[in-house]
Amino acid sequence: MAAGETQLYAKISNKLKGRSTPSLLDPLLALGFPAHTALKALAATGRRTVEEASTWLHSHCNDPTLDDPIPQEYGLFLCPTGPLLERLEEFWRESKRQCARNRAHEVFPHVTLCEFFPCEDQKVERLYEALKRAGDRVLVSFPAAIPLVLHSSASYLGFFIGDSPADVLREFAMVFSTEAAVLADCTVKPCTKQLHLTLAHKFYPHHQRTLEQLARAVHPSQPCQWMAALFSRDMRFVHYQTLRALFQYKPQNMDELMLSPGDYIFVDPTQQEEASEGWVIGTSQRTGCRGFLPENYTERASEADTWTKHRTYTFSLAMDLNSRKDGEASGQRNGEFHAPTSRSVSSIQASQARVAMARRSVLVVRHGERVDRVFGKSWLQQCSTLDGKYYRPDLNFPRCLPSRSGGLKDFEHDPPLSSCGTFQARLAGDSLLDSGIRIMAVFSSPALGCVQTAKHILEELKLEKTMKIRIEPGTFEWTQWEASEASPSFMTLAELREAGFNVDPGYRPAFPLCSLLPAESYTQYADRCARSMERVLGACPPESGTILIVSHGSALDSCTRPLLGLPPRDCGAFAQLVRKIPALGMCFCEENREEGKWELASPPARTLTHGANAAFSWRNWIPES
Repeated sequence: MAAGETQLYAKISNKLKGRSTPSLLDPLLALGFPAHTALKALAATGRRTVEEASTWLHSHCNDPTLDDPIPQEYGLFLCPTGPLLERLEEFWRESKRQCARNRAHEVFPHVTLCEFFPCEDQKVERLYEALKRAGDRVLVSFPAAIPLVLHSSASYLGFFIGDSPADVLREFAMVFSTEAAVLADCTVKPCTKQLHLTLAHKFYPHHQRTLEQLARAVHPSQPCQWMAALFSRDMRFVHYQTLRALFQYKPQNMDELMLSPGDYIFVDPTQQEEASEGWVIGTSQRTGCRGFLPENYTERASEADTWTKHRTYTFSLAMDLNSRKDGEASGQRNGEFHAPTSRSVSSIQASQARVAMARRSVLVVRHGERVDRVFGKSWLQQCSTLDGKYYRPDLNFPRCLPSRSGGLKDFEHDPPLSSCGTFQARLAGDSLLDSGIRIMAVFSSPALGCVQTAKHILEELKLEKTMKIRIEPGTFEWTQWEASEASPSFMTLAELREAGFNVDPGYRPAFPLCSLLPAESYTQYADRCARSMERVLGACPPESGTILIVSHGSALDSCTRPLLGLPPRDCGAFAQLVRKIPALGMCFCEENREEGKWELASPPARTLTHGANAAFSWRNWIPES
């Protein structure tokens, strides 16, 4: 052991002398680990056992930042337990299922008592003492029940805590802050604003009513024993996206990550330029190593899944003080507050369950609103000058049009999205991002509105640079419904690339553009879609993940029925059904491998509903002379 490490160890040992629990550092030092890395491992694992810290150190043997003096960040939360927690967790599940993900799903149900703060690794155990002292100070005055009042707004839903109980909680946070400053030399900022337990945050306004209905079923008067819990997180990855590995992956190249089921990966969405389609660059929480990994081997996880629970303090006079002191964490990452269990059993079973539930899926999406749907068949004449140039006569026309070899006339039967259509596509992409869906491949009809919709969705998913759009003419609209009696004319791949669309030039479609027949029969159209779906599935790996198909309203029926093993719908019923499909309407199918079939499921994003907006002219307000 180096002289500096010996001095550090001696200093720490002296300050920790007299504690009831034996030092966890001694066995790690005896195993030959340096003091600073042993302390880092203890802090990262919640100072529970020597075995966990030793496993962490062995896993991080190739971590390039192992010797960096980067402390953990710590936060103090008030957490419900018992029946109230069960109802809140049910709300978490139902709100995610019915209204997609929102910011509240990133963390377990809690009341924030102080902001996150750093603490040196060698001083972590003193935070535990600060927690105990603060809890003992307010235990007698802690309310037997904390009344929760539901508050709702356009972007927030949660329970507010009344003044009197909130004052006790603020006192607890303040005492903890003071004790942490004295014992651990930490600067802790307690929360002084309205204390609250968030149910939903930054959700779509049209979900507010549904979320309120779900919240009313929680009944905050349910029995609850409140518990203060101290958590830590890696401050380097606070604003990163968190992924969870579903499958084992063995690296094929030196710059790739090894994955095991249940591993958590930190991914910075702004640093993915180097990754090719279907791959991301991330840092493994288990090993600390950074590299490329296949995105379809992962699923989106919540922020708090990677937090480490350290100690808890349960506010109950009925409990013995010795059993209340420095309550051991029940689990490292899941935020559930139960008695200590063996992580080797529970977490592995949970990982296996997640792997079993992972499925391959197909999401068919209709394109956004097109200009011809708003301004009629004569839309092109409305935005063309006498010399054949484009101008914007209405804000719902696009700002500009891409260049085409035939000029403006080429857009007549291949119109672009309107401004509202672009907004719709982006809103749908943002909703898909919140849902945590994993897109493995994107296919699009060659129609410009479909390609634009796919592009905007990928932009919101932060995949526009790494995932190429595969143009599949076989998913184009039933040509019987097209106004032109000639074969459809679309932008070439070269024109699309020049216009900024990241299309895949190497994809070989089931139906080349030249094979699309004008005024084809319904049988020909249904057969074309069925064969196209065979090509789409064959072009994608069999692993779990979602295949995104952006096409026309008719595709929601004609491209999913072959998957479901159903014959084409009656032509009249098909036409009636398609007329009711709105812009960005979705149809979602999941593969049930156990039963060898595909099944319809609830789409990961909701329908966008909006009202009509009539044209307006200021000239109508000019008074008559």
